[in-house]
Amino acid sequence: MLEQKLREAVIGELKRQAANRPDLLRVHDAGELSIDGRIDLDALVMVIAGSVAGGP
Repeated sequence: MLEQKLREAVIGELKRQAANRPDLLRVHDAGELSIDGRIDLDALVMVIAGSVAGGP
């Protein structure tokens, strides 16, 4: 259960970042995740921490 929640949080955040900066990041989720570009690691860590803490 926790693993699925973390997976969804990570993928959701990466897709959000890609939507906000399509010239810097591309994410393809076709069974396996493929990422091309720069990731805002601080934002990703915040999402993961929020997910573990029970945040939205």
